[in-house]
Amino acid sequence: MAIATATSLDVYVGGKLLFEEVGFKLEAGDRMTLSGRNGAGKSTLLRVLAGQLAPDAGRVSIQQGAKVALHDQRPPRESDRQLGEYVFSGRTEMLATEAELARLEEAMSGGDSSEETLAAYAAAQGRLEAGGGYRWRDDVLAVLRGLGFGPEQAERPLSTFSGGELTRASLARVLAARPDLLLLDEPTNHLDIPSLEWLEKYLVGLDAAVVLVAHDRWFLEAVGTSVLELEAGRARFFAGPWHAWRTEQAAREIALGKAIERQQAEIARMERFVERFRYKATKARQAQSRIKQIEKKKASGPVATRRDTRNLRFHFKSPERPGRVVLKMSDLKLEVPGRTLLADAGLEVERGEHVVLVGPNGSGKTTLIETLAGRREPAAGEIRRGHNVQLGYLSQHAETAAGTGTVLDAAQRETGLTGPQARALLGGFLFSGGEVEKKLSDISGGEQRRLSLAILVASGANVLILDEPTNHLDIESREALEDALVEFEGALLLVSHDRALLEAVGSRTMVCENGELTSHPSGWAEYQRRHDEREEEQQEAGPKRPASGSGKRRAGSRKPAQQAARKAAKLEERIARAEAELAALEEELSDPAAWSSPGRSERASERHAAAKAMVEDLYAKWEAAQASAEAAEAATA
Repeated sequence: MAIATATSLDVYVGGKLLFEEVGFKLEAGDRMTLSGRNGAGKSTLLRVLAGQLAPDAGRVSIQQGAKVALHDQRPPRESDRQLGEYVFSGRTEMLATEAELARLEEAMSGGDSSEETLAAYAAAQGRLEAGGGYRWRDDVLAVLRGLGFGPEQAERPLSTFSGGELTRASLARVLAARPDLLLLDEPTNHLDIPSLEWLEKYLVGLDAAVVLVAHDRWFLEAVGTSVLELEAGRARFFAGPWHAWRTEQAAREIALGKAIERQQAEIARMERFVERFRYKATKARQAQSRIKQIEKKKASGPVATRRDTRNLRFHFKSPERPGRVVLKMSDLKLEVPGRTLLADAGLEVERGEHVVLVGPNGSGKTTLIETLAGRREPAAGEIRRGHNVQLGYLSQHAETAAGTGTVLDAAQRETGLTGPQARALLGGFLFSGGEVEKKLSDISGGEQRRLSLAILVASGANVLILDEPTNHLDIESREALEDALVEFEGALLLVSHDRALLEAVGSRTMVCENGELTSHPSGWAEYQRRHDEREEEQQEAGPKRPASGSGKRRAGSRKPAQQAARKAAKLEERIARAEAELAALEEELSDPAAWSSPGRSERASERHAAAKAMVEDLYAKWEAAQASAEAAEAATA
């Protein structure tokens, strides 16, 4: 039975049509992602589904008794409440049920054994069980943990949390409410990678209908089961995963004869994306089936649709050549009030190297790159820049768009370009015509970010330090930035929670965690896979048990052989995946574009060497596991 049905929805804003004839049906387990450029009406549609906004035509039908909850990024208003109290308040029905049970139990202990009281008590018990039983509070606390809140934070007043933390608190309250229809507007904002992965698993496991807006491609691929495309006022529903919709969309454009080269590049991008996405063993089979779907979508017939075809377009010019080592820090110590973030940390970045920096929220990533960019002083240690280094820095707060005047004024002020030159630059970042005359105080977050990127591109820097550069960017803009960074011949140090960007751009991964900075000679997905496999192996090994009597030792003497055999079998699966990914990478690198510049050639060589090394390492581990299994088997014979 459908939880929600939308029929022929029309919405006007300020007398202008936003979208029309929007319709779909959602059942439990459906997770529909909304696609469209900023301003297409995605957030408005969520408000319509939540009942906060009435459509100008059409209707929304919600299953009787179904609970609807919307997360729209607005922080909680009750700043004097404690975090735990605020999040638990999302389960008002459970709090009321507990209060009623307490009242009825008190009445019964006082001698009230009437049929009415007993029936009311049984009904309340049924509601409690349906809502998770007496452990429902544990479920709420699990949501808080999953979104990065420790148990000690539950009693803190909301007024003591940052804006990003408050947004996460709002998301926690909505998830903890256990709605039948869950509406999420940019739920990935302010989440680190562990929290993103937790949220993905949580949503996939929900027996509810979900509608979500997000610009995180990895998240959309992991969670979505369908796509509703909002484009130029019309809607188009696609039943299938996010990448298959993107591939089908590009195939449509090819069939219509529009920008064939660009659309073929889109299809190639999705094929690479799926290859990267299968880094998790749990996703391998799913991703393999999706690869087959791509071939089917290439043959899709044309469907004429109106589309906004404006796209971000830019590239970094070839920068001046710096010395071999562009950034070096040694014995670095970073502190914030009451806490040491890093101690005795070292880092060296070479010319043309693309390094990604990851770690949980609060681990010190932003503090570290602000220090490397010269924006703050370390508590101890030394930082040196190499010969002829021209540093370009982009903070997550887009300070380059601050100040007075218009967008054009800011571009000229920061770049030294003439008016016509600045207009030409801004045109590539979707500021056309009168848009360049917008006051800085009136531009949106996405416009601020695009202006900051325009200024960065014009700087001619040969070393880029970027902190969350995709903030406020839609998917098309993120992909344009990805393409530009992949082509960038200078050195790059990137902090981002956009896993698709991390994997596409990085050739080395630095991890900032638990007060340490460690280097891993691979891209993000390869690092993450190894990390996940180590954790899995540790969980399988379990805690060591003390030796028992001789009889029990003999009874369990076959365990080592069985464990070694299981390990060898798992390694065979990993070898198969690694060989498939090496073959896919070699096919990707057969394209001359992968070797079009010295920087790209170097990174292509590094990726290929890392993939080959992975296969060789797995074979060595497999041979060792096989030898262990044979030795253990011989010992028990």
